[in-house]
Amino acid sequence: MAIITGNICYDLTGLVFAFIAIFVVYCQWAFRYWKVRGVPFVEPRIPWGSLKSQINSTISMGEEFAQMYANAKRDGHKHIGLYAATSPIYMPVDNDLIKRVLAKDFNYFNARGIYINEKDEPIGAHLFALGGKKWKSLRSKFTPNFSSGKLKSMFHTVISCGKMLENCLRTRINADEPVDLKQFMGSFTISVIGSCAFGIDCNSFEDDNPFKQMANRIVNRTLTDDVRFAVAINFPKLASAIRLTWIPKTIKDFFTKVVVDTVTYRENSKVDRNDFLQGLINIKNDPESGGKLNEETAITMDEIVAQSFVFFVAGYETSATTMSWVLYEMAANPDIQERVREEIEEVLNNHNGEITYESLYDLKYMGQCIDETLRKYPPIPFLTRECSQDYQIPETNQVVEKGTRVIIPTIGIHYDEEYYADPEVFDPERFSEENRKNIIPYTYVPFGEGPRLCLGMRFGIIQVKIGIMTVLRNYRLSISKKMQMPLKLTPAFIPTPEGGLWLDMEKIC
Repeated sequence: MAIITGNICYDLTGLVFAFIAIFVVYCQWAFRYWKVRGVPFVEPRIPWGSLKSQINSTISMGEEFAQMYANAKRDGHKHIGLYAATSPIYMPVDNDLIKRVLAKDFNYFNARGIYINEKDEPIGAHLFALGGKKWKSLRSKFTPNFSSGKLKSMFHTVISCGKMLENCLRTRINADEPVDLKQFMGSFTISVIGSCAFGIDCNSFEDDNPFKQMANRIVNRTLTDDVRFAVAINFPKLASAIRLTWIPKTIKDFFTKVVVDTVTYRENSKVDRNDFLQGLINIKNDPESGGKLNEETAITMDEIVAQSFVFFVAGYETSATTMSWVLYEMAANPDIQERVREEIEEVLNNHNGEITYESLYDLKYMGQCIDETLRKYPPIPFLTRECSQDYQIPETNQVVEKGTRVIIPTIGIHYDEEYYADPEVFDPERFSEENRKNIIPYTYVPFGEGPRLCLGMRFGIIQVKIGIMTVLRNYRLSISKKMQMPLKLTPAFIPTPEGGLWLDMEKIC
C-alpha cells in the first residue's frame, strides 16, 4: 500500500511540474505578442503579466496604469502594450490616438471589453458593460431618461434627500468630535438613487437600511469576489468557457426582487412616478411595440433590472466619493471654501432662498471646484474599450487586433504636466470660463468621452451640488487631527483616504 501511495505521489508531483513547465513555456510565447509587432511594451512577469497591482496591495490598478502612462510619455512613446496575465492590452498615450479610440474611430472600439455572462447573469448585461448593436439599441432607448425635462422632474426628490441629510447632520454632528463625511454623503447618495432609480422612499441614514447594506456589500468585496474578478479580467476566454458569474447572489436576488416587485405593483395599481424606473416601465409598455418584446421596440424585465442595478452601482460610490473629495478640498483650502459659501448665499438670495433646478446652473465657481475635484480624483480611474475589428494604427504598419482590450489611463492623463501645470495643486481656476477653452479635448475625461460619454453625468452633478450646498451653508469645515497626513489612498478601484476622511465641522449660526 505504501509503495502504491508513494507512486501516486510521485505521479502527481510529476504532473504538477509538467503543468508548471507547460504554463511557463506558454507565458514565454504569449509575452512575445507586442515585441513581434514592434510596439513598446511594459516588461511582463509570470504569472501576473504587467499588472503588479493584482498581487501588490499597496497600489491600485488605476495608479499603476497612470505610472505606465507617465513612463511611456517620458520615453517618447505614442502607445504601449502590456499584459493582464497573458492577455495583451493596448494603451494609447498620444492625445490623437486617445481621441481616435474614444470618438473618431469609435466604430472600431464601441465595446467596453468587460466580461459578461448574459445567459446565466442577465443583471450584468447593462449599458456600462454591453457593446455593439445591443448597446446602441439600449442607449437610444434610455437616453430620454436623462433629458433636461426628466432630470427636472426628479429634482424635488433629490431636494427631499438633501433635507434628510441636513436633519441627520443636525442631530448627529458633535462639535467636539471629528466626522467621517464619506459615511453621510454615501447615505445621501443611496437615498437619492433608491428614490430615483427604484421609486422607493428609503431613508438610508439608518444603519439597518437594506439598500445601505447592499451598498456596503458591493464595496467590501470578499476573497471569492476578488478571485472571480481576477479570472474575468485576466482570462476572459476561460471565464466564458466555464460560464463564470461574478455578481454575488445576495446582491442579484435583492435588486431583482426590488425591481420586479416595484414594477408589478405600479403596473397593477396604475401608479406613475417621475423617476428613472418609470421611464423604463414606459419603454416596456410602449404601445408602439404592439406588445412584442423585441430588440427594436421594447425592453424585457431582465433589462429593466440590469439598468436599475447599474444606475445604483455606478451612481453610489462615484457620487459619494466625489462629494467627499470636494469637501476635503474645501477644508484644506479655507479661502476657496468661503468663496463657494458666499456664492451659495448669493444664488439663494437671487432665488428667494430656495434651491431650484435653475439655481444650480448659477453656481459657477462651485462647478469649477467640482470639475477640478474630478480631475484630481476621477471616480473612474481608467476607461476600458475592446477592439471590435482589426484596426491599423494611423501612419504605422501596426495593427490592434480584434478582441484586444484597450486602456485609457484617466489618472495619468489628468496628472500630465503637458496638459495641467502643477497637477498636484487644487486649482479651480483651471476650469474658469476664461481658462476652460485652453483645455485640450480628450485630456479631461472623468465621465469618459465620445458616444459612450456617461449618460448619468448631469444627474450626478445635480446630486453632488445639492450635497455640497447642504453641508457648506450649514457648516464650516477644517482638516481634523484624526486625518492621516500626508494623504495616502487605499488601493481600491475607487481610491479613498486610508483611515477615513476626517473633518472638523463648525456649525454656522
